[in-house]
Amino acid sequence: MSFWRNIAGLAVRRPDAADCVDCPPGPPGEDPAFSTAVTALGAKLAKADGRAHVSEFDAFSLVFQTDAASEPNIHRLYDLARQTTRGFESYAKRLAKRYRNCPQILEDVLDGLFYIAAADGIVSEEELDYLEQVAGYFGFSALAFRRMKATHLGLAEDDPYGVLEVPHDATDDHVRTAWKRALVETHPDKARSRGLPPEYVAVAESKAAAINAAFDTVMRERRSLALEGAV
Repeated sequence: MSFWRNIAGLAVRRPDAADCVDCPPGPPGEDPAFSTAVTALGAKLAKADGRAHVSEFDAFSLVFQTDAASEPNIHRLYDLARQTTRGFESYAKRLAKRYRNCPQILEDVLDGLFYIAAADGIVSEEELDYLEQVAGYFGFSALAFRRMKATHLGLAEDDPYGVLEVPHDATDDHVRTAWKRALVETHPDKARSRGLPPEYVAVAESKAAAINAAFDTVMRERRSLALEGAV
């Protein structure tokens, strides 16, 4: 069964026009505009560092599964789109417009793009810039992108607040509340219940680990500062 059919329950199932403020009804994988935009974004990401490696198409095929009948068309579109990164903005904006009320679907897309970027063993600065721009078009904040980046590339020692999506002057209670909320939202069991592939369950586990590490770092730093202030 197609991956996109498994996450269909996230969409707002209401009959509406293509550009309605609600998400299109039905599985994203049956939405031609969705499939086209995701394919183009994945292909153009592969070209972001100046070379489109075969491992990146293999990674694309793994995380963005399609129906067998659609594979030839998807492959042709991918080959065409990966010739240049030009035009990726329009695909990102189109996807964001159609799924603006379904941020989890948009984050799933970004998780898949991160997976593709890392497929050749290294995520280049050009690829990171591409991913950050796509995240911006999707409506994600800079803090949200930094959290996603930490999930896939490791937690930056100096940016635990970005993972928790809280400002540096947040109260302890605010930090604790954000930590608990983030853990609930990213629990691996949710990925399993949504029928996501093992790769996405692993991503959820990494997210939970990054969130816990960030909380521990913030509270440890605050305790240390409090002790220094008391001396």
